[in-house]
Amino acid sequence: MEGIQRRKRKRPMAEMNVVPYIDVMLVLLVIFMVTAPMLTQGLKVDLPVAATDPMTLKQNPPIIITLQANGHLWLRIGEGKEERIQNDALVARLQVAKADSDSTQILINGDRQIAYGKVVHLMSALQQAGIHDVGLLTEIEDTRKE
Repeated sequence: MEGIQRRKRKRPMAEMNVVPYIDVMLVLLVIFMVTAPMLTQGLKVDLPVAATDPMTLKQNPPIIITLQANGHLWLRIGEGKEERIQNDALVARLQVAKADSDSTQILINGDRQIAYGKVVHLMSALQQAGIHDVGLLTEIEDTRKE
């Protein structure tokens, strides 16, 4: 019996191998990092900066009218997609949207380079159409001293 060697029994390993899970998580992280910038959609508008308090949105999503520096008007109703619209059709569309929900806010998203007169003209047209609750969007200025 001296020639027979006994094999040592290996003990069962009680640890879990997490390397495959880490690989999967890294792949998901890369996917999210690549797709996240693609998800943000909207028009490029250079908003004026102002030191204001952020406004609270009412229950319904707002209607946003965007005035680009080149003079184009864009309209986004609620969570819908922005669509280019002509001046004469804008007021009619807004009156229909306001008739559906009177508590909906209307916000003007005007480019910093747009002439002030165009913003005033738009607000005047809205006022003549019976739309008086209009807000202006700005970028928030950081007023904290470092």
